[in-house]
Amino acid sequence: SARTVFPLDDNRGTWGMFAVIATEFSLFVCLFASYFFLGSNKDRWSIDQPPKLHYALIMLAVLLSSSLVLYWGERQIKLQRYVAGRIALLVTIVIGLGFLVLQAFEYLDHWKTLTPYSDSYGSIFYTITSFHAAHVMVGLLILAYVLILPRYSPAPQSPYRPYHVAALYWHFVDIVWIFIVGLLY
Repeated sequence: SARTVFPLDDNRGTWGMFAVIATEFSLFVCLFASYFFLGSNKDRWSIDQPPKLHYALIMLAVLLSSSLVLYWGERQIKLQRYVAGRIALLVTIVIGLGFLVLQAFEYLDHWKTLTPYSDSYGSIFYTITSFHAAHVMVGLLILAYVLILPRYSPAPQSPYRPYHVAALYWHFVDIVWIFIVGLLY
């Protein structure tokens, strides 16, 4: 029997990642809706002041800079400058790890006045920021996987597609942090 060979769709990973992002976007929309729902009951929302902004703004700058580095690296890959692309990927991973360290320091600082069990705001604050941290960790694992892929070949779908697909997820995680800072802080 003759075997039919179908050409590989160059965008299959991109569409798959868009589906993942749509699912994760829905999760964050539900979390933000919970935030607004809980905020409507002022009896259990006894926050005198929102969390301090200094860590949040530093972390925002860190994530946005990581996206810029990753975008630059993706451009290098398109230009077949693979070493520069890998270095940008590694720098992005290091910056992402720095974000998680900063978030740990933020939690230590906030824990003095705001805990998950102190009120509704504390509960949803730690829920949303922890879910985001989990997404940062997943993003770092995806980026690390792309980093350790075998040497890139000149084929059209490689190396650009894995790098591009990983970058889509990382940029999504960064955009979510913008909304978190804008709403929770």
